[in-house]
Amino acid sequence: MLTLVAFKALVIWVGILVLAVANGVLRESVLVPRFGTPVALVLSGMLLSALIIGVAYFSLPWLHVRRPFELYTVGAGWLVLTLVFEFSFGLWQGKSFSELLEAYTFKDGNIWSVVVATTAFSPYIAAWLRGWV
Repeated sequence: MLTLVAFKALVIWVGILVLAVANGVLRESVLVPRFGTPVALVLSGMLLSALIIGVAYFSLPWLHVRRPFELYTVGAGWLVLTLVFEFSFGLWQGKSFSELLEAYTFKDGNIWSVVVATTAFSPYIAAWLRGWV
């Protein structure tokens, strides 16, 4: 059972990753040219946070987790996957560790910290929205 839940959680996270990449393309191709970087970063972060909660909301019945511990465990898994991907991909692109950490400073409207926190808590938030907890 645990292996199945972990596999399903991974599949869902891959879907979130696809949405995050699409959100980045939208931000860079539409939002930044139209609104400038600070506003685009805020709008993009809010949109991605909403998408992550939406994915969690619609995927929870398939995932079959309802207890707070299970919800927080899935969220923690998504958080770890996100951070490993973000730092691995960033370092592969040649960015320094300090450049990668700058995304967590709210500099120029970057609300990436909010998106990461949303990722961690989205299963619980989605369960709460469903009235499960």
